[in-house]
Amino acid sequence: MDVDEYIRQRAAAINAALPGFITSLKGAQPALSKAMAYPLAAGGKRLRPLLMGASYEIFGGRAADILPAACAIEMLHTYSLVHDDLPAMDDDDLRRGRPTSHKVYGEALAILSGDALLTDAFTVLLSSKYPGGVKPERVLRAAGILASRAGARGMVSGQAADLGAEGFLPGGKIPAARKKAGLRLLSYIHQHKTADLITAAVEMGAALAGAPEKDFKAMSAFGRDLGLCFQVADDILDVVGDKKKLGKSGSDARNRKLTYASLLGVEEARGRAAALMRRALAGLAGVNGAAAPKEALAGLAGFVYGRES
Repeated sequence: MDVDEYIRQRAAAINAALPGFITSLKGAQPALSKAMAYPLAAGGKRLRPLLMGASYEIFGGRAADILPAACAIEMLHTYSLVHDDLPAMDDDDLRRGRPTSHKVYGEALAILSGDALLTDAFTVLLSSKYPGGVKPERVLRAAGILASRAGARGMVSGQAADLGAEGFLPGGKIPAARKKAGLRLLSYIHQHKTADLITAAVEMGAALAGAPEKDFKAMSAFGRDLGLCFQVADDILDVVGDKKKLGKSGSDARNRKLTYASLLGVEEARGRAAALMRRALAGLAGVNGAAAPKEALAGLAGFVYGRES
């Protein structure tokens, strides 16, 4: 499987559909609509929508049938990036090689655009038309998953813990007790800040397809391990990655963030990412479903592990 071509084709479908969901919000204040569209137009791999589509296809569907749900999770993910870049949080000037939203529209409108992307993600998810095979009760379950994984019990708590961990590490050698406490805290941060939304993408795809509960749980575990691997890889890239390819400045060190790279060093962090990747693929292998989309999910996992941007 050519994973790069798979990503290119599938991401193109998401990119083509996203603007229409913003323009369909009739009555929205024009400057707000522009500020909502701006970060969505920055592109990216669209990993979460792709994971949702492949997960749905494992259990017999077509990714095109759940395009609104896939766009909804990308809208919610984008809101989190807009807010994450704000001066009160990571204070980043670049995102995907472009000025961040608050640099273009000011902090107030950037905040409001993030609020609107979050709220209207659920408008898109719940108000869109789906083929008959996507039953309303499955859409409701998917909405519940997204709300739970993205809210105070999920992504937002991870972001709050991440902010609270700034300055956690002392200068110089890290005492053993401090490292142990740091690992516990990092596990919480990574699980919620990053892995929860990636898990949600996989779970939503399985839920929309009506996957058997045993397979749903296995897919959920795959999503968790993949999400954790993603964040460890991101920690490493912030240290060693090409900032031009990343399209951002790399604010972890500047903000004295607690990361696996800062706590364990790059090589040990790479070992942890590799172990998470192996566990994710082992779990995926036990899922009963179509072979081609399972191969696609494995390819996406390999991309997450080996990515350079």
